[in-house]
Amino acid sequence: MEFMKKKLSNGIVVLMEKRDLPIVSFSITNKFGAGFEESKIKGIAHFIEHLVFTGTKTRSHEEISKEIERRGGILNAFTSHEITSFWFKLPNEHLFVGINILLDMLKNPKFDEEKFEKEKKVILEEIKMLHDNPMRYVYEMIEENLYEKPFGEGVIGNEKTIKSLKRDFVKKYFEERYGPENYIVTIVGNADFEKVCDYLEKNFEKKNVKLKESSITKKNAKTIDKRNGLDQTHYLFAIHTPLQGTKEGYALEVLDAWLANGMSSKLFLEIREKRGLAYSVKSSINSEKNYSYYSIYVGTIKEKIKDVERIILEWFDKAKKMSEEELEGAKERVVGLKKVESEESINVMNELIYKELVGKAEDYYDYEKKIRSITLDDIKKIVEFQDYSSAVIMPK
Repeated sequence: MEFMKKKLSNGIVVLMEKRDLPIVSFSITNKFGAGFEESKIKGIAHFIEHLVFTGTKTRSHEEISKEIERRGGILNAFTSHEITSFWFKLPNEHLFVGINILLDMLKNPKFDEEKFEKEKKVILEEIKMLHDNPMRYVYEMIEENLYEKPFGEGVIGNEKTIKSLKRDFVKKYFEERYGPENYIVTIVGNADFEKVCDYLEKNFEKKNVKLKESSITKKNAKTIDKRNGLDQTHYLFAIHTPLQGTKEGYALEVLDAWLANGMSSKLFLEIREKRGLAYSVKSSINSEKNYSYYSIYVGTIKEKIKDVERIILEWFDKAKKMSEEELEGAKERVVGLKKVESEESINVMNELIYKELVGKAEDYYDYEKKIRSITLDDIKKIVEFQDYSSAVIMPK
């Protein structure tokens, strides 16, 4: 494995982990997402992500996907609060086919009026699908409980904001927020680094894009959504946590491995195996550059919500008395998980993106050292929270 990094004259930061395998994962990430939006246009970043797939001045939607898929590749994208990323995975001999397609999508999107209106309907269906899936929708609710508007509103937007968007406004919005000085390009696999850099240098002209982030105001709230037609209660507990890239952020990963990550974690054993209160117990660390929170999900019955919440709080308190042996075991698990996950090039690609977003990509390769340095005192700082949020979707 060899890591390379270069900042091009047009502003693009190129990151690469070279691997001696016949495949390559490649992404172009714009440091812009839903966290930059005002309430009245919430969902526009995610809408743009969809729209660039609908066709360019030289390719139809079908041609964009076909050129990747007929070579055995995968083409996709995602939008979060602070980035939008477009990526593919291909046999490495087809690398520049994929790069050319992504460049075409980002430089020459057509924003066809008919396709624009059709894609609006697609996203409205996606919003309905999200709402109708309580296990997913409870995560939307928790962000509303952790952050004030507009940041606390969902990445996908809502029916009112999506319906109000007009083609010319969205096109202009895209042009003002997408430019090479805001891009991180990430490559994991077998590729000629300098050749890729030269290609990106020649094909992207500097645009002087400047972005203003929306403010992030924390809060804590507890909400319940009662619905007909449900049998299970979906409970989500969450706390604000230290930012990614800090020592406390690494301590949170160690705490999670002990507390709620996996079938050997304390909460899984206590809630499911010992008490039989749930089928599913799982945790999630949600963190980018300017925000971070930790959540624990439990699928239970409505009569046991208070019991589940009490158990979670009790085990946070017990974490203050974690032993050195337990600490070392948690660190070993975290380090091992990272090694297992790194087998998949897409995972490493995304890790490098986020490490560069919050600091520098090189920190990814110091991960084990940073985890091994965590002490019991570091863990105690994480569990000393004053308040928490919760979101519940339950049967009426």
